[in-house]
Amino acid sequence: MKFLSVALILSAAFVDQTLAHYRFLKFVSGGTVTGEYVNIRANTNTNSPVTDVKSNDMRCNVGTLANAAKATTISIAAGSTVGFVADIPVFHPGPFTVYMAKAPAAASAFDGSGSVWFKVWQKGATSITTSAITFDTTSSQWTFTVPKSLPNGNYLIRMEHIAIHGASTVGGAQFYISCAQVTVTGGGSGSPSPKVAIPGVYTGNEPGLLINIYWPIPTSYTVPGPAVWSG
Repeated sequence: MKFLSVALILSAAFVDQTLAHYRFLKFVSGGTVTGEYVNIRANTNTNSPVTDVKSNDMRCNVGTLANAAKATTISIAAGSTVGFVADIPVFHPGPFTVYMAKAPAAASAFDGSGSVWFKVWQKGATSITTSAITFDTTSSQWTFTVPKSLPNGNYLIRMEHIAIHGASTVGGAQFYISCAQVTVTGGGSGSPSPKVAIPGVYTGNEPGLLINIYWPIPTSYTVPGPAVWSG
């Protein structure tokens, strides 16, 4: 029975990847949830993830730059709580991260190129036992606090969920990504760091991206990418 259970778990990890995927398509600010793709760049990837860590699509997803002008840039206060809402509850196991990048001009015109991205929030494994590694994937809404000392200006906020149910081989990790366009007000004089380029932040070989979470059960989990800057 033990071998049957393991086989069923492993087979479930490789179920048709077109089924029940999700998109972060609504933004949360001041407790208010905006409409679909009002403040978030719409992608042309329907509900499918990005898997090539070397692709420019890793920044905000497929086709989003062409749709950037259609998204409204929303004003948010430094130190406030903001977030993203998915179209269905997130269920694939894996960590959540949020990056930000300051735009040199209008957020809607920024392509996110260069070493400009810094991490402001992450959520890794919630439990690791001898029988399973688990992540908090029961919600469709994820919120975090904008660093209080973040300088004023126009920014992209990049939400990322890394699904690792099929990450036992290179390229198996799935990246569910969306970018919101915001103007930060009431900020400070902080210096966000470290800053990374996307693509470039991941190689695909990081322990948090190349991992078999089913057997043998990992004894630890490290969220890939830079350290969080909390301001």
